[in-house]
This record gives sequence, structure tokens and C-alpha cells, in this order.
Amino acid sequence: MPHIAVKMLKGRTEEQKKKLSAALVKALTKELGCSEHYVTCTIEDYDAQEWQDVFKSEITDKRDKVYKKAEYDPKDLL
Repeated sequence: MPHIAVKMLKGRTEEQKKKLSAALVKALTKELGCSEHYVTCTIEDYDAQEWQDVFKSEITDKRDKVYKKAEYDPKDLL
């Protein structure tokens, strides 16, 4: 623990995902002062239609837990 979960639209390469994961883990361990030994990271891809449900369940329904608010309407992705 801690665990990083990234959910995003499809289209990134495996290399981009690996680099993103490494950068996020590095930032997290620096900010929290913990060892990479305890950190896990998942990345999930969605198409624009699937993203509508993800946005609702992960962002709209969890407003009190979202620390960076969206600046777009997810319906614009359709």
C-alpha cells in the first residue's frame, strides 16, 4: 500500500503506460516518503462510451474524493 489506479481513454502504447507508471510511482514515493517496495499501479483503458460509466462512478459519484476536478464534459468525447 499505497496503490495507484489510472483509468483513461484507449490509445496509449505499452511504453507510454510503463513510463507513466514509473513517473507516478516516483512522485508518490517522494511525496509520501515510502519505499517503492510497497507501491502498486494499475492502468485501465476504456473507449469513449465505456468512459461515460467510469466518469459517473469514479468522478461524479465521488465528488468529495476527487482532488483534481474535470474541466470537460465527458459527453463531448462521444
